[in-house]
Amino acid sequence: MRRSIVVAGGGLAGLTAAPRLLMAGHDVELLEKRELLGGKVSAWRDDDGDWVETGLHTFFGAYEEIFELMRELGVYDEILWKDHVLKYTMAGGDSFEFRTAKLPSPLHLMPAVFQNHYFSIPEKLSLARALKPILFGGEAYYDDIDRMSYQDWHHSFGISDKMLKRMFVPMTLALKFLPPEEISAKIVVDVSGTFLRARDASKMGFLSGSPAEKLTGPLADDIVRRGGRIRTGTGVRSMGLSEDRRISWIESTAGERFQADAFVLALPIHNLRRVIPDELRAEGFFANLDHFDGVPVITVQLWYDRQITHIDNILFCPDGRIPVYADLGNTTPEYSVHGNSRIEAVVAPARDLMGLDDIEIVRLVSADIASCFPEATASASVVKSTVVRIPQSVYRPAPGLDRYRPTQATPISNLFLAGGYTRQRFYDSMEGAVSSGNRAADALLDRYGVASSAVNGPREVVKHPS
Repeated sequence: MRRSIVVAGGGLAGLTAAPRLLMAGHDVELLEKRELLGGKVSAWRDDDGDWVETGLHTFFGAYEEIFELMRELGVYDEILWKDHVLKYTMAGGDSFEFRTAKLPSPLHLMPAVFQNHYFSIPEKLSLARALKPILFGGEAYYDDIDRMSYQDWHHSFGISDKMLKRMFVPMTLALKFLPPEEISAKIVVDVSGTFLRARDASKMGFLSGSPAEKLTGPLADDIVRRGGRIRTGTGVRSMGLSEDRRISWIESTAGERFQADAFVLALPIHNLRRVIPDELRAEGFFANLDHFDGVPVITVQLWYDRQITHIDNILFCPDGRIPVYADLGNTTPEYSVHGNSRIEAVVAPARDLMGLDDIEIVRLVSADIASCFPEATASASVVKSTVVRIPQSVYRPAPGLDRYRPTQATPISNLFLAGGYTRQRFYDSMEGAVSSGNRAADALLDRYGVASSAVNGPREVVKHPS
């Protein structure tokens, strides 16, 4: 039976769910609050015609569902895979790296650790003691350590403070924009286990150009080609709950009501909480959403008048305010201008910097870049910059929060959720967004008696107990 479905939210989760539902033969209308699609991976051209990205996004070899999606769209080859190495840069120009060896996992990272001259043998051995629970802890173990912060877990294994500060602080800030004392141990240990168990899981890649042209644009085009409709500039203000406990309509910020048989809300968690009907907010499933909030983050792009680094990869930094950054002039050919550097840097933690003006933020970030590359930047100038602030980005994975993550199916029979905060393996990442969109579509099709495997191939659907 053909049904009408409204998908609210034009980020990766909504852009994934919509074509799956169209492929199953339903009528789909996608609503997006902003005038551009992509959510946290959105991009736009500035007045000079240069692309500005919402954030610094990389693909990992461990991803699966986003690669399946990109292959379907014919854009998988737009990923440019980089050398399999983790490069750390530090104030004063010093650096160290972990280069993956051609060995089976988890041995592929062992030479990189033990041949590294920056850490002492006792420090390396302290890390080795933690490898067993990381690799073989399993879901029950990961769930148990969700009660503690990563910093506490790290100390419980006697891993050195130097490794925490120099190696893991930038990693946790890059992962969720939070320092080790504020992020659940489950997140860091689970992701570390994923990277250790498969040799290419931690390998990283960049799109060859803007996500608006290489990813989200093709997704939107596919929706329209399949007969779906996309409405931008149309946010969700409220929802109507009928007497038989179904969502009967959603109302846009302009006052327009959209009726449908089913609704998929692929909204950021802070926006989702605002539109849940009052009659549902006190109920357990929906009340749990109040535990979630977003993490602020700032992304800065700096255009230089010359090349200051030849490194074609992600860079981590334990000093200053930029835990992870990249020279897009090297990583992304379509962004290169006369071979000059174009640095895109994540500023985190950002909560104490959100109120600073752009000039001050650019000054702080350019000073951090100069400290990592003192010789190359001595005569270099920043000729252009952009600052993008996101007050609530990825959900905050604080200790003890994971048990509240909702399934994509809700207790309301025609309401489904998608987004990185919902239950799937990759948390709030590009893969997590795509995975959640797939699972929301699967849950909807399953509820209406359509075999999701006929559309997407086999995939586990996490059902809400009714």
